[in-house]
Amino acid sequence: MNIYDAAHNLAKAIKNSNEYNEFAGKQKKIASNPKTKEMIEDFRKKAMEVQMQRMSGQEVDSAKEEEIKKLEGIVMADPVIREYFSAEMRFSQVMNDIYKIIGESIESNLK
Repeated sequence: MNIYDAAHNLAKAIKNSNEYNEFAGKQKKIASNPKTKEMIEDFRKKAMEVQMQRMSGQEVDSAKEEEIKKLEGIVMADPVIREYFSAEMRFSQVMNDIYKIIGESIESNLK
């Protein structure tokens, strides 16, 4: 089998997976509500700022951490957002598993 054909078959299988379809459906629902979409983007932006500070070795202000926790509580209280994050996590796990399978297969052949 041609490697590109295999890649297209994998892409088709991913698009047909329950995890992808559930995530895509939840994503469309989020995109259709500008307020909800803005809440998610704001939360992610602030959480990413804190994460980047930690990764760069900077001390994170406790007030900033508290703000993120409060924002997370508010965001996760919305069932639509909670379901979206859950679907996103499941789809991300599938993709991570696929990358791991491919990586391990390639590594085992190099040894």
